[in-house]
Amino acid sequence: MATVHLRIGDLVWGKLGRYPPWPGKIVSPPKDLKKPRGKKCFFVKFFGTEDHAWIKVEQLKPYHPHKEEMIKINKGKRFQQAVDAVEEYLKKAKGKDQAHSDDKSKSDKGRKAAKPMKIIEEDDEDAFKGGSSDKEQTDSDPEPSSVRRLVAGTVSGFKWESSPVKDDPHFHHFLLSQSEKPASSMEPITKRLKIIEEDTGSTSIQAADSTAINGSITPTDKRIGFLGLGLMGSGVVSNLLKMGHVVTVWNRTAEKCDLFIQEGARLGRTPAEVVSMCDITFSCVSDPKAARDLVLGPSGVLQGIRPGKCYVEMSTVDPETITELAQVITSRGGRFLEAPVSGSQQLSNDGMLVIVAAGDRSVYEDCSSCFQAMGKTSFFIAGEPGNAARMMLILNMVQGSFMATIAEGLTLAQATGQSQQTFLDILCQGQMASTFVDQKCQNILQGNFKPDYYLKHIQKDLRLAISMGDSVNHPTPMAAAANEVYKRAKALDQSDNDMSAVYRAYIH
Repeated sequence: MATVHLRIGDLVWGKLGRYPPWPGKIVSPPKDLKKPRGKKCFFVKFFGTEDHAWIKVEQLKPYHPHKEEMIKINKGKRFQQAVDAVEEYLKKAKGKDQAHSDDKSKSDKGRKAAKPMKIIEEDDEDAFKGGSSDKEQTDSDPEPSSVRRLVAGTVSGFKWESSPVKDDPHFHHFLLSQSEKPASSMEPITKRLKIIEEDTGSTSIQAADSTAINGSITPTDKRIGFLGLGLMGSGVVSNLLKMGHVVTVWNRTAEKCDLFIQEGARLGRTPAEVVSMCDITFSCVSDPKAARDLVLGPSGVLQGIRPGKCYVEMSTVDPETITELAQVITSRGGRFLEAPVSGSQQLSNDGMLVIVAAGDRSVYEDCSSCFQAMGKTSFFIAGEPGNAARMMLILNMVQGSFMATIAEGLTLAQATGQSQQTFLDILCQGQMASTFVDQKCQNILQGNFKPDYYLKHIQKDLRLAISMGDSVNHPTPMAAAANEVYKRAKALDQSDNDMSAVYRAYIH
């Protein structure tokens, strides 16, 4: 049994919790960061991310001998980008080594040999996150090993589960980033939140970037329930399971639960059963009627609510529906939080949603690990339940109106003899450039309207936003005009296509 000796500068594969093995380099930790007690560990900086973490030595493998093995079991796009970053780093290091050799050969042969140049610079940010750093290493830094050195021998001490791992875009969210001094992991979440005071006097609270405060995410020990496995809910549940949460699922169409049962979820026969089995139950359904029916209907959520049970409504609905649901849940001793999400199916799958919450602040804190699993950031809006619904309807009103305007511009370009592709190229070089614009427009030009966010749902959000404006006597003429275009698209059987199919309302 060969013993592997690792040291500063070695390239390694590091495994942390349920995450797939990831390429990184052993570096010196910040001076004010103490090494964890217990088993021997190294401080590892991961390629393709801005993440750092203390990794136990038994969870490290040398990079080169295990490269092919790791590439076979990890097929994700982000993983491949990390491997490419390693190869680019090696190429740069080899160039530095060659330059050093050339300089040395030209030097005075009789001169006493100087200390060898370090091949791997501890703060070469180019390979890790695409930036650059002028920070110099000192003679007191540990001497790194050569990047050309391979560690020989079989590493039989490792017992990783080498089953194929899907692309895990969350990896960079939950490792410990030490670019700034992190808050203590034992510190209450309320002390680790970024607080934003608004002019109105209300307070929104944004969870600080989880890379900086959470290290390896520790899933809550609370039992999680999830109701609704549509475009958004499916991605959320997948990420909750991936991050180690215990999840019980229910869906109106039971067949949709099968995939998640295979991934380790438990099955609830009714919403009431899920709530009674779980500590925190999330729901994500299509509209206000579905949200009410889920809570108030036969074998509904309300029948499973007992004192202390938490219910989190993630559906985008009107504030009146939220107020009603909050009242009936709390009347049974339950705790209520609304937490609608901004994003799409792809962002849900990638764990990159933005969560906007309001209601019971303590429930928001209890959901911390869940929100980190499903999203890139979360906001808590102070005040009464319904505030998050108001904020989300405004956000979706803007997005829906913008999408309709883009579709109008594309069709006007075509009608006036202009190239739609050129229009898009120019648009994506200007101030409105965004991934949203580029992806939606490219899909339109390719005739691809596979739903990422249903057209019928964005039209529902526009309708609810307009109604909200009416309730406070605030005009919404732009949203009203966009709503009419989406209604026409629905009349053309585009309801179940992506919201970008509003384009078809202009060409029929």
